[in-house]
Amino acid sequence: MKYLLLWLLFLPASMIAQTHTISGYVKDAETGEVLIGANVYDLKTLQGTASNRYGFFSLTLPEDSVFLRVSFVGYQAFSRVILLDRDMEINVELPLANELEELVIQGDAVEKIEERSQMSSINLPIRQIKSIPAFLGEVDVLKAVQLLPGVQSGNEGSSGIFVRGGSPDQNLILLDGVPVYNVSHLFGFFSVFNADAINNVELIKGGFPARYGGRLSSVLDITMKEGNLKKFSGSGSIGVVASKLTLEGPIVKDKGSFIVSGRRTYLDLLARPFIKRSIDGNAGYYFYDFNVKANYRLGERDRIYLSGYFGLDDFYFKNTDTYTYNGEITRDVYGAGLDWGNRTAVLRWNHQFSPKLFSNLTLNYSRYQFNTRVEVSEETIVNGQSDKFAFLLRYFSGIRDWGGTYTLDFIPRPSHYLKFGGSAVYHTFKPGTVQLKIENQQNEIDTSLNNSFTEAFEYRLFIEDDWRISELLKINAGVHLSSFYVDREWFYSIEPRLSLRYMIADGLSLKASYSRMNQYIHLLTNSGIGLPTDLWVPATARVIPEQSWQVATGLAKSMKHGIELSVEAYYKSMDNIIEYREGANFLLNKGWESQVVSGRGWSYGGEFFLQKKSGKTTGWIAYTLSWTYRQFEDLNFGKRFPFKYDRRHDVSVTIAHRLNESWQLAATWVYGTGNAISLPVAVYKGSSGLYGGSSYGLPVYYYPERNNYRMRAYHRLDLGANYSKKTGWGQWGLNIGAYNVYNRKNPFFIYEGLDEIRGSRAFKQVSLFPVIPSLALNFEF
Repeated sequence: MKYLLLWLLFLPASMIAQTHTISGYVKDAETGEVLIGANVYDLKTLQGTASNRYGFFSLTLPEDSVFLRVSFVGYQAFSRVILLDRDMEINVELPLANELEELVIQGDAVEKIEERSQMSSINLPIRQIKSIPAFLGEVDVLKAVQLLPGVQSGNEGSSGIFVRGGSPDQNLILLDGVPVYNVSHLFGFFSVFNADAINNVELIKGGFPARYGGRLSSVLDITMKEGNLKKFSGSGSIGVVASKLTLEGPIVKDKGSFIVSGRRTYLDLLARPFIKRSIDGNAGYYFYDFNVKANYRLGERDRIYLSGYFGLDDFYFKNTDTYTYNGEITRDVYGAGLDWGNRTAVLRWNHQFSPKLFSNLTLNYSRYQFNTRVEVSEETIVNGQSDKFAFLLRYFSGIRDWGGTYTLDFIPRPSHYLKFGGSAVYHTFKPGTVQLKIENQQNEIDTSLNNSFTEAFEYRLFIEDDWRISELLKINAGVHLSSFYVDREWFYSIEPRLSLRYMIADGLSLKASYSRMNQYIHLLTNSGIGLPTDLWVPATARVIPEQSWQVATGLAKSMKHGIELSVEAYYKSMDNIIEYREGANFLLNKGWESQVVSGRGWSYGGEFFLQKKSGKTTGWIAYTLSWTYRQFEDLNFGKRFPFKYDRRHDVSVTIAHRLNESWQLAATWVYGTGNAISLPVAVYKGSSGLYGGSSYGLPVYYYPERNNYRMRAYHRLDLGANYSKKTGWGQWGLNIGAYNVYNRKNPFFIYEGLDEIRGSRAFKQVSLFPVIPSLALNFEF
């Protein structure tokens, strides 16, 4: 016994010191909105952590005095000296920093960019997104994401994103943790996300943490605001194409809050008088978004959330024509429509078991649906007798999910941050149904083609640990397990994940990552702009799940004035990706499995990113150098070909500068190598059964290979100016902008036309947007 006591006397104090935990939440002092990823740090021991997506943090330290520092980019820091002699709960509220002062809270941050184990991840503050010049005055989250390295934008004006050589369906886009299957309004020109209702935006392009799965190329994690806990407030804007209004406030002050936000276009209302003059009927197009969220604290350890999103695009046309001939009165009615939209709902319960253990239970619903219809009716009246004929053709498709997720955050000590949990999803796929209805006085035909649906079940388990092994080495290691059951067939996947950083000098780190991903659902698409006719279908025994693996390495460094620099190189391989066969009909074919081919793809390149998030001047410079290829046994003679959005060089520069309390100026310049397209190199007249092989034979085009031609390079400059003025009731402002300032005629598509001078065939370019000015009125109260 005496030897044991003697040994204990010589133990280092740190080995036997009692530890206690500081836990709590970090919030915005003005609104009570949680701050995700806030830095919580002890300046004495240099130990720290970060708040999770619900603002919760936990920091375990030896019993002693603690110099606690809490900071977040764009906010004033919180500092307090405390005697840590027991477990403590400290809730911190940070006030906003003055943008006119170069106050940058990063010098003492717990994890600068070079200290984080995560790589290929970019967080965009909403204030920075709102400062970027906006297309037609509409602030768009996805258009801001398109300006980041490793992300291509697709066609002119499109809100779709292509990440490191991937396709749009390979992006896991989450709104409050729920997948959104179609993110486009107005055929891709706007995204469905209303920036006024959003709290946080994070893009992950590689080195995926184990908690994410189900897609190959990226994760775009968007978190909605929770609502002002302090007071009732509102904001809105009136723009060229749409208006929006957001209302938020406390249910019970500092205990529960709500937020509702809506947006609608009024293109149909503005065009209605002009349409009435040209047709005897009506036509128009509009879209709307509606976000709602409420939360309530049940006790010190429990909080519940309820949120939802509802969005719709609707195009409609109806024309009536009445005429008389030889005493017969005929009335023709022609109508057409196209509508699509998403709905999501989330019920969430947060529970804090202890200062070190935090849990989240989520139940969610998601639905995407597309409908198109054509209606023709004719009524003929002869001698008072009526004869009627009606024709209806309707096509509809969609996907619906019911799901549940349970996750736990366990922070035993500052050197370990464990996350683990699981989820289950019940999918219902409606891959495309055609309804045909014909009716006259004597008969009625009403039939449906492919009127079936497919059910599938998806299960996931994960565990990950963010482990600081030493001052120099930190890793994030984990594994993601998944399974998929469809048509009595099981698929399984084991997906290891690893990211690490190694400090090679003061303020400079080397990073590397490896990840495997698996995707059990496919998107059948015949275009690159995310048309609503695209079909979501499950993996099957014939069309098996898509798989990928990716490696990346790079350098990261924080510099003076809050500037962050990262340089990365990556290689990604994708297997079992699908493409339509030549000549496949995406609308009327019953068996979609026979209309696609499976193949492989790969992408590699380098990315440069220099970003400044706070202060009077903010913005970034991004450059991507990349190569992306596809290869299918039954396409292009089995040879590889460049992906449509293989873009060798991609550059974006965006900058915003606040002149004073009232004025902020902004500019964005982008450049990209032209898209790859297929053009014929020869044409000849072929034999045709319709024309008997005469000189009127149909032309036959010869394509030597797929995507054998490059469009012209794309580049443009956007400018914007924001003016704001405070009043007794709040503040109002103007957003003035210009898209494509120097009127660059960028290629949208190429078609075969006639060279009027030479009198021969020629390929001609169509450009979409010239210089477009915009104006929007903003207000807050």
